[in-house]
Amino acid sequence: MHRLRTAIPESIRKKLGSSSTVCLLNGADVFSLLRDDVAIVMACNPRIHHVIPGIMRAAEELDAVVAFELTKTEGGLDGGYTGQTPELFVSTVIDYAERFRFTRPFIVHADHLTVHNATPREFAEAERLLEAQLSAGFTSFAIDASFNPLEENIDIVRRLAALIREEGFSLEVELGEPKEGEKNAPLTSVEETESFLAGLAERDVRPLLLAINNGSKRGNYLEGEAVNIELELTGEIFRKAREFGVAGLVQHGITGTPLRIVGKLAEYGIRKGNIGTLWQNVAHAGLPLALMDEMRQWARTNRRDIKYATGVFKEEIDAIPDENTAMINDMAYREAREFLTAFRATGSATRLAERLEAAR
Repeated sequence: MHRLRTAIPESIRKKLGSSSTVCLLNGADVFSLLRDDVAIVMACNPRIHHVIPGIMRAAEELDAVVAFELTKTEGGLDGGYTGQTPELFVSTVIDYAERFRFTRPFIVHADHLTVHNATPREFAEAERLLEAQLSAGFTSFAIDASFNPLEENIDIVRRLAALIREEGFSLEVELGEPKEGEKNAPLTSVEETESFLAGLAERDVRPLLLAINNGSKRGNYLEGEAVNIELELTGEIFRKAREFGVAGLVQHGITGTPLRIVGKLAEYGIRKGNIGTLWQNVAHAGLPLALMDEMRQWARTNRRDIKYATGVFKEEIDAIPDENTAMINDMAYREAREFLTAFRATGSATRLAERLEAAR
């Protein structure tokens, strides 16, 4: 992957050092050059970092591009509910890449930089987080103002995107998203898509990725619960988004989605697939039983989803025995191989290198 390392952004190169073999790329290069591939970049939210080596091992073997990401709630300025600040998260991913000799290209993505309203306080908070993520070494960004009316969504994206555009990194925007635990959330429409992207284009904002709500669900599916992803609608939105230069769509809610459906998503324009809860489930399955019992008890006592126990018990999670980390590593490796294969991502690293060379 020597050819790809020549494309490492200068700010990242300084962070890595001259002797590093790590290939942390700009998301703009990745998604622009792979836009015509009927394949999906697997984006992983490692709320518990022990899953990272297994994901890297699978990507190395399958010659696949991957993304590592955290949302604002998972890893904000205060560490979010996982206890990982932007600086800690990036340094953790890079450290694993160095230690396990991971040579395939990857990006570090700031997912769901969420702005619920345009108040000065919330906007200033979003700016501070964005600046911290840029400083830490994130190379791709998702501004999520989808909770706001369309015109406010456009204006919030315009204001925040200036920092990202100045640095040249990739931009993902959001128009409707699956609401955790909420049934019948409105699906994104083709008409909304056109209005949203046209409004951004008028303000000289041209995102590479668009996240939508196509009927998926966040988190774990309940036993017997149906998966209702509207593939035809997804394809229609993709075709409309392409008219505005969008490379592809983003799929949320993949945990629990059958692989037979996952495998079809690329055909309908999905180019980035976010997987979060799955890696949490994998980590939980490998944690010491006594620790998991403590975390479950905390969740019951506080009436919170168990994901919120991650930061509370971070010290204990970080210090689990080697046999448990090895178990988590192996389980994450198997899951990652299955999803990378279903995403048709095998060989995407070499294809990216070839296209980068041809573009020069």
